[in-house]
Amino acid sequence: MAVPQRRTSKTRKRMRRTHFKLNAKGLVVCKHCGEMIRSHVVCPHCGYYDGKPVNAKKEAKQVVAENKKAAKKKEKKAKEESK
Repeated sequence: MAVPQRRTSKTRKRMRRTHFKLNAKGLVVCKHCGEMIRSHVVCPHCGYYDGKPVNAKKEAKQVVAENKKAAKKKEKKAKEESK
């Protein structure tokens, strides 16, 4: 087992420990909503990346579903009027 022959001084110990520190993550301001977010990551608050909407697929699916509902309502009205 390794045993030090001499006591490690406070200075030497502290100089060694200067590298044991936490690194700050790269934070930037979101161009769309102004929140602090990690760089190169989609904003979890607004869903934008580089000023462009990324979660637009979900919104597009909702629009399609609403259009289908509206079309069904129109068909029902047309059938009722034709009778």
